[in-house]
Amino acid sequence: MEGPVAKVGLDDNTEAEFELRELPGRISLFGFIAGYSKVRIRDEDPLNIKAAELLGELHDALKRDGYGLNEQGKAGHVLQVFLVRILFCLFADDTGLFSPKDSFLELIEQTREDGADTGAQIARLFQALNTAREKRQRSLEEQFAPFPFVDGRLFEEPLSIPEFSSEMRRLVLDCCRVQWASISPAIFGAMFQKVIELDARDRRRQLGAHYTSEANIRKLIGPLFLDELRAEFERVKRHKNKLFEFHKKLATLNFLDPACGCGNFLAITYRELRGLELDILREAAKFGQALGSVFKALQVDVDQFHGIELEEFPAQVAQVAMWLTDHQMNVVAGREFGEFFARLPLTKSANIRCGNALRLDWEAFVPPTKLNYILGNPPFVGAKFLNDQRREDFSFVSKGVANAGLLDYVAGWYLKAAHYLVGTKEGFVSRDKKQFEDVRFASQQNHPPTFDEVFLTLEQRDREARRRIRCAFVSTNSITQGEQVGVLWSELFRRGMKIHFAHRTFKWTNEAPGKAAVHCAIIGFGRENAATKRLFDYAEVDGPAQERAASNINPYLVDGPDVLITRRDAPLCAVPKIGIGNKPIDGGHYLFTPEEKAGFLSREPQAEKWFRRWIGADEFINGYERWCLWLGNCPPEELKRMPECVKRVEAVRAFRLGEGLNKKAGERKKRPPESTRKLARTPTRFHVENMPEATYLVVPSASSERRPFVPIGFMSPNVLASNLVLIVSNATLFHFGILGSTMHMAWARYVCGRLKSDCRYSAQIVYNNFPWPQKLEDKGRAAIETASRAVLDARSAHPLATLADLYEEFQPDFSPGTFGWTGRPEIRWSARGGRRRAGLAGRTD
Repeated sequence: MEGPVAKVGLDDNTEAEFELRELPGRISLFGFIAGYSKVRIRDEDPLNIKAAELLGELHDALKRDGYGLNEQGKAGHVLQVFLVRILFCLFADDTGLFSPKDSFLELIEQTREDGADTGAQIARLFQALNTAREKRQRSLEEQFAPFPFVDGRLFEEPLSIPEFSSEMRRLVLDCCRVQWASISPAIFGAMFQKVIELDARDRRRQLGAHYTSEANIRKLIGPLFLDELRAEFERVKRHKNKLFEFHKKLATLNFLDPACGCGNFLAITYRELRGLELDILREAAKFGQALGSVFKALQVDVDQFHGIELEEFPAQVAQVAMWLTDHQMNVVAGREFGEFFARLPLTKSANIRCGNALRLDWEAFVPPTKLNYILGNPPFVGAKFLNDQRREDFSFVSKGVANAGLLDYVAGWYLKAAHYLVGTKEGFVSRDKKQFEDVRFASQQNHPPTFDEVFLTLEQRDREARRRIRCAFVSTNSITQGEQVGVLWSELFRRGMKIHFAHRTFKWTNEAPGKAAVHCAIIGFGRENAATKRLFDYAEVDGPAQERAASNINPYLVDGPDVLITRRDAPLCAVPKIGIGNKPIDGGHYLFTPEEKAGFLSREPQAEKWFRRWIGADEFINGYERWCLWLGNCPPEELKRMPECVKRVEAVRAFRLGEGLNKKAGERKKRPPESTRKLARTPTRFHVENMPEATYLVVPSASSERRPFVPIGFMSPNVLASNLVLIVSNATLFHFGILGSTMHMAWARYVCGRLKSDCRYSAQIVYNNFPWPQKLEDKGRAAIETASRAVLDARSAHPLATLADLYEEFQPDFSPGTFGWTGRPEIRWSARGGRRRAGLAGRTD
């Protein structure tokens, strides 16, 4: 440093050192002197969790005392609105909206310690915040002078006055002492929602597990629009006129989150746009542009954001979160340009609608000519787990889609968005035209436009606007795998959708203990083709993304042509058929552990010949021993002489009728469907019976992602296979070799369904669509069979090892020639010549 140097201590216990001539550019460092708070927006700040827990305790205390409950005894509208208002006051008190700072804290501190007057004082504060200063009663204005007129209808609705206790008062004071200026409204909002949904005992365990982290939100908004806007900014920032036009463009962009929850996507998107706007103003200042008040130069505002949320409380939180984010960014702007600003009263707000997104008319809510981007994180609910209401909603939006019942709930938002981007055949403008008569409009032209011509112009604008809209959703990865792909994407392709970018499967990111593992994908799409298609892949589902350009991204999120694999009831090629194993529907009464079997035979030894070894995927891979009492072929006269067996038969009959208990769960089955009740007529038979008379091939229906190969194997006909495995009768060493090859495993990895990220092997999708080699000479077939024998011989060399032991990816290399990572038995296949070899080699995928 050449000139005089300043070294100063800051309010966060750090130091800054710079030359004195740089002081004008460093003035923001001293913002704390004027009362400015630093805005630290973190992804998973423990402060977010602490604040949500404190508000949760206040919620619990008010709820226990019966304040604002609905008919079901849960937090009703009144309690929810009260908590949202308290949340606003806490942020306002710590970020300068209330001046001086800590005015709300002092107001509560001045109430009685027993809380007797606390509720009434808070109610009077709410009244003051909803009243313009000039209209306040004089005594009210004197007492509540630090509190401005808020408006925005936030404090408009009258609420009943809560009776506070000393505990409730203490909880409010504890909340006041949290550093709310350092909390992200986007992340906190989702946590706050869980506060009122979780019991106190579950809150600490689950609080961080039910929101979209900021890191995941950035994965979506970056390639959807933010990266492109940032790149455009870099191109225009040195050109004055282009920079100002770019600034105007930001103020025209509109965003819709049709499953907005507490507004985390909208709030973070708004924050990033405001950050980009600040960069524009910094560059504008370099041109000597006189900004005047920086807040008159700001153009991006909360009314550019639209959201739909099913439940009232998160919709309210989303509305407030947008205001709070706005103020946080105003603080940042004020610190940057040395000017404090509070945007009060609240004249603008985000357009948040409480409603059912799958039923609501999106066009009426936000016209396509006004919208640029659709984004969000729709609910994750599997097709088999929909309640009646959600099933009806999904049927409404998927009407006309073949096999829509196979789709997960999130697919409804893809279908709804695609409909919005395409519209009806006639278009909503032409539809509305029918309400009017054909008239002529005043015009300066010699031939003024007819009514038809005006509507044609509006129709063209509408269609062009729809074509330009871009969408992106965070989704369960199930819609990119297995049978759902063909169902969903055949419909989306029919409507002209194209994939612009995608994040392949990654693991949900948060630090909450006891969280469920959720595996997601992000898909960006629209009607126009993207100039650059971006594909993000993950070597590990919980690791960093690796981006690469793609010529085309297909529905399997692969750089390749748009090919859809749909269900086939028979194999594509001339190979043995595959089917599921046996499905008893017996409530577990015919299945035994070795200990249960021994106890049963001690009471009824003559039943031993009716026991058969039983394998599902778990038993086959991990070597667990289970047995099945198979009485389907037992003569009636012999069955009558075995009372313990008769008890089991009667238990199965009762279970199928819905009158008996499930052996494992110990609970009564809900009324079963009529097809199951009919099975009670033949209780010794299974619902599905598949018992080959010769050796057959077993393919587990599910296998861990840690295994590069799905373990398959031959099984003796005296072993019964369950419906959790697939079986191939009349299979040969040739079939074993093909199904165990790296080629088939690569096929399965791309087209199979997934549970989390584990492979779910499907007969109709994986096996029946697989292109088997058809023109192999006898020599080639013999080579495959020889290689298959080598794999089986390698397995038999380790009789005490299970298939899980042999096929786990990260097993240690115990010794040369074993099944460690560097010595796994496998068959490599060249698709061109059908060449195969077996051996103990490394990973080949």
